[in-house]
Amino acid sequence: MTLKLYNTLTRSKETFEPLDSGHVRMYVCGPTVYDFAHIGNARPVVVFDVLFRLLRAEYGADHVTYVRNITDVDDKINARAKETGQDIRDLTETTAKVFHEDMSALGALEPTREPRATDHIAEMISMIEDLIEGGNAYEADGHVLFKVASWSEYGKLSRHNRDEIIAGARVEVAPYKNDPADFVLWKPSEADVPGWDSPWGRGRPGWHLECSAMSGKYLGSTFDIHGGGQDLIFPHHENEIAQSRCANETELMAKYWVHNGYLMAEGEKMSKSLGNFYTVHELLEEFPGEAIRLALLKTHYRQPLDFTKAGLAEAKAELDRFYGALKAADGNIASTPVPEMILDALDDDLNSPLALSRLHELVGALNKAGNEDEKTDCKGRLLAAGELLGLLQQDPDDWFKGAAAAGGLDDAAIDVLIAARAEARANKDFAESDRIRDELAEKGVILEDKPGGTTEWRRK
Repeated sequence: MTLKLYNTLTRSKETFEPLDSGHVRMYVCGPTVYDFAHIGNARPVVVFDVLFRLLRAEYGADHVTYVRNITDVDDKINARAKETGQDIRDLTETTAKVFHEDMSALGALEPTREPRATDHIAEMISMIEDLIEGGNAYEADGHVLFKVASWSEYGKLSRHNRDEIIAGARVEVAPYKNDPADFVLWKPSEADVPGWDSPWGRGRPGWHLECSAMSGKYLGSTFDIHGGGQDLIFPHHENEIAQSRCANETELMAKYWVHNGYLMAEGEKMSKSLGNFYTVHELLEEFPGEAIRLALLKTHYRQPLDFTKAGLAEAKAELDRFYGALKAADGNIASTPVPEMILDALDDDLNSPLALSRLHELVGALNKAGNEDEKTDCKGRLLAAGELLGLLQQDPDDWFKGAAAAGGLDDAAIDVLIAARAEARANKDFAESDRIRDELAEKGVILEDKPGGTTEWRRK
């Protein structure tokens, strides 16, 4: 197999050739833990989880290191803590815990390493010292700033020229800067916000520096893949490259820069005022995590994605069909390698829509299988393909009963209503029996009546 990835650095699809085939290394920017992850935050988690699975399949699980950080020192965190009156540590710990639970519900594997920014302040200070010594940074008014003019390749990733950089809305113009384009590596901390002692006084690191220090510690000064959303190309990833390459004196930081596309919701930019701002935590109250994952994978990762609840319902219905086929083919499972047609699709720049269309083909083959041997083979191929995509790994019965309660009913409540309906039928109270059936149907629960009574049920 030959993996090809679109490299933002070169603006072209390239054959992936790791720096060391015995150790493939990938870094992806993780969450800033001040609030629940929204669906836009979930998209890169799912995208790079598929890439992680693919790299493990092709190079071996022991030969791939995936690092995704947690930003737990940031001005957004400080502002949220002041707004809510929470202790900063409590806020970040609680938010990180919910993030892990939500991403697990989406079927995301844990990264190999998940460093926290606050555990790596020493590495950040050391990097700043190297940058100052090399003439790439300077101290001013309690701040330390990267000197953009000191590095001629600045802007190569984003393709921004100097005027665009200075005009950028996210570039802070401040009197202590020698140049408006210079960016902060270290800034002073007031008494009521986190801070650490440094050669430049008590302060805290700039956001960009955090990722450079953590990727360098766990992956080395050069590594294979750096991932994240398109919104991070400038200034975050541009600044990472500048400070990492200058501090480490290397010709590259990451060989391949991979970015997922933007996300809309219900046809518009997500906004709480428009009522289309979806957190994963809230969506999991209405839909299974696997349906959310499938909905995210139905659009190619580099394309804009319009995320809708109607799309989630469609994804849920597709999974019902998939799990229905698996349930009907109950029996032995063959230990089967991932079908090449799935690998071929994902090797072509993570073409998940094509991989999913081929998953449908595998389901069709399973439904048409004529004997047990054929069913066993088809089922094994389908499950192997699903595993690479992070799908179809539940027991079909568990899927239909649902990990998430439909309409607020958990499994126990559904069983109580089914028992009440059985009693009504036994008493020939068919009006009550029909009422309970209709109530369950309204809440997305379908009963499967048989001569001996209601023996099975499933969620829509």
